[in-house]
Amino acid sequence: MEEIRFRLRLLLGLILVTISLLGARLVQLQILESEIYLGESQKNSVHSRLIPPPRGLMYDRDGELLVDNEPTYTLTFTPYYFDTKKVPLIAELLHVPDSLILQKLEEARAWSPYRASRVFREVPFEAFSRIQENLYQLPGVGYEIEARRSYHKVRASHVFGYVKEISAKELEAKKDEGYRPGDVIGQAGLERYYEKYLRGKYGRSFVLVNVHGQVVGPYLDGQEDIPPVSGYDLHLTLDADLQAFTEKLFVHKRGAAVALDPRTGEILAMVSKPDYDPALLAGIIDPAVWKALNADPYAPLFNRATMSVQPPGSTFKPFMALVGLHEGVITRRTIISCPGGFYYGGRLFRCHGGVHGPLTVKQAIKLSCNTFFFDVMMRLNFGHWSAWGHRFGFGERVPIDLPEVRSGIMPDSAYFDRVYGEWTPGYLVSLGIGQGDVSVTPLQLARYVAAIANGGTLVTPHLVREIRHPETGERIEPSRAPARDLGLNPVYLHEVQEGMRLMVMENNSTVEWGDVVVAGKTGTAQNPHGKDHSWFIAYAPYEDPQIAVAVLVENGGFGASAAAPLAGLMLEYYLTGQISPQKQWVYNMVMQTASEDIVPDSLRTDWENVERVQIQQGEFFIPTARDLKQNRP
Repeated sequence: MEEIRFRLRLLLGLILVTISLLGARLVQLQILESEIYLGESQKNSVHSRLIPPPRGLMYDRDGELLVDNEPTYTLTFTPYYFDTKKVPLIAELLHVPDSLILQKLEEARAWSPYRASRVFREVPFEAFSRIQENLYQLPGVGYEIEARRSYHKVRASHVFGYVKEISAKELEAKKDEGYRPGDVIGQAGLERYYEKYLRGKYGRSFVLVNVHGQVVGPYLDGQEDIPPVSGYDLHLTLDADLQAFTEKLFVHKRGAAVALDPRTGEILAMVSKPDYDPALLAGIIDPAVWKALNADPYAPLFNRATMSVQPPGSTFKPFMALVGLHEGVITRRTIISCPGGFYYGGRLFRCHGGVHGPLTVKQAIKLSCNTFFFDVMMRLNFGHWSAWGHRFGFGERVPIDLPEVRSGIMPDSAYFDRVYGEWTPGYLVSLGIGQGDVSVTPLQLARYVAAIANGGTLVTPHLVREIRHPETGERIEPSRAPARDLGLNPVYLHEVQEGMRLMVMENNSTVEWGDVVVAGKTGTAQNPHGKDHSWFIAYAPYEDPQIAVAVLVENGGFGASAAAPLAGLMLEYYLTGQISPQKQWVYNMVMQTASEDIVPDSLRTDWENVERVQIQQGEFFIPTARDLKQNRP
């Protein structure tokens, strides 16, 4: 009996000790160490989710919205919670193969097994609705509401650029900047150049999840959430009306146009054609579309305004006049006689328009006399000529807020030594009329004619006036290179300006719109692969320049044939807001003309009488340095 009592007491004691230990441990967990284990518990039930920020918008110079965002649905996988048995169900709901679901799952697991990865973007609303209805049985599957670009009024695809999902290579290079798989990043144009301002900063939300990783509600009613910070908006220099009008003028044409304010360098319009619909590259890029754009022989992804390099042709003659005057090889009263061509080294370099007779520099610009500028070129020191070209920005990358820019060629002796080895001064003759080894972009010519218009300041072209935050109102002025004073003699500059005014106003009375006076110069770039390219540069009004333009129409023929009428319409539309009834026939002619066509003489705007004679007499050829080398005995 005593033994039984002893055992009962021992058992009771053990029970009491166990209860005491459990009670002590409970006090320790619930009271003494509650903060520690509360945190551990929250790790299991509270998850943080990144909230993508809205990308910055783009507005034109008057505040008109050009680039916007529209909502899209993105599906996410968190591999740790994902049930592979649900792959067939997800594939059925999305109408995709099982193999694609497994591939996306492995990509997400490679990034992080415990973090949500974006795997399907721009999910159609119908498919998203089906997923939503079945989320309760899809552990590890979630969603985000993101945005894709939408565009208004203008295409301006080469200006805006595009964004696409960050590649593995880019992600590796930029992971320290906060990029993650599935992020979009600027790939061209302003989207790329101003990426750091446009992208914004991620926010973070805290949500309660169940054991399957499914969201059951917000944590603490969202009190701990951190809202995303929107990207900065770009307020552009573009005039949306002029941009849209110029894009319309370039239908069925290849080429480019740049219009800028010669006082500030603000770009009013920049068009490159053919282009592409920016909406095609606004979100998920269809591989077939991307392949087609890259395979297109007319290169719609290529920004001809900043990248196409062509001989400037006769648009170079005002430059030649300025260099000749400043170098002292000619004066305002120098007379050079044109017998119909220029003889050098036993070769005749022909002048278009027949025999011009004795000319001053002003008259030579007006009549676009080749002979005069052949002569000036051969009087100049080649090194000085090249240095002047660089002073005007030729052969140099224009400091514009776009990443895709080419410098063209402004040759010097070292260039000729490298390219030709042995060469003679005869190789330089054609440079005097902008042919041969000199090449420029439309942007460079627009900047050059702006300098002539504004009195000798080489402005810095730019597309963004101001960077502004839509929430805080913070304003940032983009950094840009300072304008460059070319140090031109006002007397010499006026002589050239007058020549350009006479070239337009006395060779074509239809250019005058009321009190507006235009100064400009046509040009023809020789093209060994087909019809020549058509150039025109101009500014207006002559007395108080507000716009300067450079237009290139590929295979358009002579400068007066295609580029000049188009540029004239741009000038009138910007300055008056309309096309006058007197110019309606010009507009109709431009809209009916394609790059391959030379506009019939009966419909042409006769900007330059000598070019009408040139068309009647047939095409002629100015030999370049390469031609001279090939024909050298």
